[in-house]
Amino acid sequence: MAFDSNIEDFDSLGNEHIGTSENTPMRGDAFKLTNEEKIDIIKDDVRHIMETLGLDLSDDSLSGTPNRVAKMFVKEIFGGLDPNKKPSASTFDNKYKYGEMLVEKNITVYSTCEHHLLPIVGKAHIAYISNGTVVGLSKMNRIVDYFAKRPQVQERLTIQIVRELQEVLGTKDVACVIDAKHLCVNSRGIRDIESSTVTSEFGGKFKDMATRREFLDYIKLDTKF
Repeated sequence: MAFDSNIEDFDSLGNEHIGTSENTPMRGDAFKLTNEEKIDIIKDDVRHIMETLGLDLSDDSLSGTPNRVAKMFVKEIFGGLDPNKKPSASTFDNKYKYGEMLVEKNITVYSTCEHHLLPIVGKAHIAYISNGTVVGLSKMNRIVDYFAKRPQVQERLTIQIVRELQEVLGTKDVACVIDAKHLCVNSRGIRDIESSTVTSEFGGKFKDMATRREFLDYIKLDTKF
């Protein structure tokens, strides 16, 4: 579910704001071009945008911007579109026989809203209950980072994180809550700098209210789901 304290009326959102799949929308030829070829094309597009806005690209401060933006798009903030960058998440036997909930909270989220290409910044909180295997703690951070580094909607990001961990751990007992600020709300439009959006996905045992409440108590989030 998603909660936004400043959501606009639905008539003004338009169909482009309705997510159609838990998978990131990708064309079949998405990886036909090399990264360097993509950078060259995007560089020209960014230059055209800047020139259209009336900026003087002969200025020392602006001359390198198209290339910097193109490299940033391909290699950094949208690097999660590349399946070769998907983190390997090795699992280990739960030799301690630890059967309680494991929570990794306050994982930093830097993503990009796919509607306005503005930043999404917040925290992700993840929990799982082992069914015999565990995953390294840093791998959970890397999974969050991988799926965040692409044009996103927060609902999809939350689901993708849970689905990936469910597959890695071989259990449905995974939960994720994300609390994030969207600059498309904070810096434009309504320009409300205080509002944030909370999304959640609860699998397996976390659908039980007592287990869910225990998780929310750990992360000190009082939102009622």
